[in-house]
Amino acid sequence: MRAILLGGGLALLISLIGTRYAIRAFTNLGYGQEIRDDGPTTHHTKRGTPTMGGVVIVAATVLGYFLAKLITLDAPSASALLLLFLFVGCGLVGFLDDFIKIAKQRSLGLRSKAKMIGLTVVALTFGIVSLLPTLEDDRELTPASTAISFIRDIPWLTLPAVLAVLLFWLVIAGTSNAVNLTDGLDGLATGASAMVFAAYTLVNIWQYNQSCALTGGRTCYEVRDPFDLAVIAAAITGACFGFLWWNASPAAIFMGDTGSLALGGALAGFAILTRTELLMVILGGLFVVETLSVMLQVGFFRLTKGRRIFRMAPLHHHFEMLGWEQVTVVIRFWIITGLCVAAGLGVFYAEWVAGY
Repeated sequence: MRAILLGGGLALLISLIGTRYAIRAFTNLGYGQEIRDDGPTTHHTKRGTPTMGGVVIVAATVLGYFLAKLITLDAPSASALLLLFLFVGCGLVGFLDDFIKIAKQRSLGLRSKAKMIGLTVVALTFGIVSLLPTLEDDRELTPASTAISFIRDIPWLTLPAVLAVLLFWLVIAGTSNAVNLTDGLDGLATGASAMVFAAYTLVNIWQYNQSCALTGGRTCYEVRDPFDLAVIAAAITGACFGFLWWNASPAAIFMGDTGSLALGGALAGFAILTRTELLMVILGGLFVVETLSVMLQVGFFRLTKGRRIFRMAPLHHHFEMLGWEQVTVVIRFWIITGLCVAAGLGVFYAEWVAGY
């Protein structure tokens, strides 16, 4: 438990202090955000606000984790290193996207194909390595599983390794883009992410306490390295809270694609490594709704040749266009995230109590 508290606390301090210096440095370098001309007019005042703050979230998480391991004299696990690879790798793709936006002075960075290629390389590498037999522990568990999971692996939904890797790619690409779509208002994605990763901290702690390596029975969890994953979840939660101090309305800095893609990739990684792929849909319900709003808007627009369901997508912009204040939208969407997290944790615990 000491490593979890250290990871979260150190990441929070590094993020809180580091973001202040990042704001100054990015401002001096002219790393300002470009704003879509077709978006809400209230956003035009944000043009020039420093972006790429996700660099601080990623750095604070990695430093917080490794400092916690160093202080507790504990070696990193294979699962943790894989998750950090996915976290940093997706963040690097986002960093390239943000940097191109700044260099080209436009609201669009990497082309969609280039961004997808980058995410695909990171996701496939993560998926393949996570299933390698050489990473089996003493219970012959690899970091990831070839079975589709809800709260634990579903035995009758086991896939061939190739299909499992493709599923991992789909989950990672979808989740990283879902968080990216949600990152459109001051503090929205940061606050929502903090709540979801806090939930995964609790899930990992519970999985560690009820691990099949420690207890037996039908309700134990066959997850490799749950305690180490809890340290990373706590570190990301702390990093998000530290960044939120500066990212809350009115934002002094934006996380950019560097942060949103990294957080989305990490969320997908937790779902895969903790065998909770379908549970993530509940915990991250806000991200799912935001993504569905874009899919419905685009699909309806093409089918009806120009008609729209929402005034603007993603969904948070629809409410802005209806006249809601940004702060109102953010707070109410945070409440929705809290309800989704509570529902997900409730389902997780109820399954254990029922003993399925």
